[in-house]
Amino acid sequence: MNNIKRFSLTVLGALFLVLGVIFILLPGPAVIFIPLGLGLLSFEFDWAKRWLKVCQRWMRKSAVKMDKLVTKYKA
Repeated sequence: MNNIKRFSLTVLGALFLVLGVIFILLPGPAVIFIPLGLGLLSFEFDWAKRWLKVCQRWMRKSAVKMDKLVTKYKA
């Protein structure tokens, strides 16, 4: 049963990651699928854990920049 769970997480994580990369090129929610895929893959792979941290850092920086931009033009 444990092998089935690990295999399922790996396949689902890879699927979400590939969908996220496709959605970078096509209109779609890449911002949702890439971290989700990396999060699932990070249970098994260290490289996914490192890239998830990088992705989280980029998203945080982007959110801070957007907040500054919105508050600048809101006032």
